[in-house]
Amino acid sequence: MEHTFTDANFEAEVLNSAEPVFVDFWAPWCGPCQMMGPIVEELAKEFEGKKIKIGKMNVDENQETAGKYSIMSIPSFIIFKDGAPADQITGGVQKEKLQEMLQKITS
Repeated sequence: MEHTFTDANFEAEVLNSAEPVFVDFWAPWCGPCQMMGPIVEELAKEFEGKKIKIGKMNVDENQETAGKYSIMSIPSFIIFKDGAPADQITGGVQKEKLQEMLQKITS
């Protein structure tokens, strides 16, 4: 299941999560973000039940959190573990690259 993260729930859902959290920082006007959206949805289904939370954060609607993590280019993907960024990649990437990131953190 894909989660929706906001400035309001970020601390509870991401930083205080007992399991790692994969966050897709995106915006509706971003072409590469639109291409990556279905891939992130697929990954959320593939990794369901595998001790990782996967979700998205709209940077236009949640500028506080995006600014805190210096999101300058989107899409940006950050895996948070124990309340801190553990891995990050920016831009349109192949699904396999994101799968590698997720497998590394969940194994």
